[in-house]
Amino acid sequence: MMNSTDPLSPSQAFLEAFRRHGAGISVVTALKADGSPTGFTATSLASLSASPPLATFNMSQMASSFSSIKKDSSLLIHMLGASQLELARTMSGDADQRFVGDHWEPGIEGLPLLKGVAAWMHVSVVEIMKVEFSASVAVAVRGGGLGAQEEALVYQDRDYKKTTAL
Repeated sequence: MMNSTDPLSPSQAFLEAFRRHGAGISVVTALKADGSPTGFTATSLASLSASPPLATFNMSQMASSFSSIKKDSSLLIHMLGASQLELARTMSGDADQRFVGDHWEPGIEGLPLLKGVAAWMHVSVVEIMKVEFSASVAVAVRGGGLGAQEEALVYQDRDYKKTTAL
């Protein structure tokens, strides 16, 4: 067991610290150039501003969905609750299997809308900042909808977990 005062390398410090940091699960969906659905899970969704309503998320430039994320493009961001554990696993699995099944339907502008989520937002990309092999994406919220209110689903220590009240 590592002592909290033992020095870690930058990579170790980063990996171990973020493994301990629980983060909410969201799924970003878009359309590819050919009109087919694409999407990925993101644990980096954060509010940027309430007025105007802006948010950010991060992603790898190597991700299969990255080519569909362009300035001014429309996306849907879905927030998952505890009952969407299987949906989280599906959307973080093999890219070619993420839209196999009836867990989604065409939504606003034909964008893939995931069924039964806690909340979703229709957004447009306002800025993409590329850093190394990653990107930070800022989006403007154009609207959205709510599902049932439930416990949050978080990702921590390489696993999905439900939150509990204190």
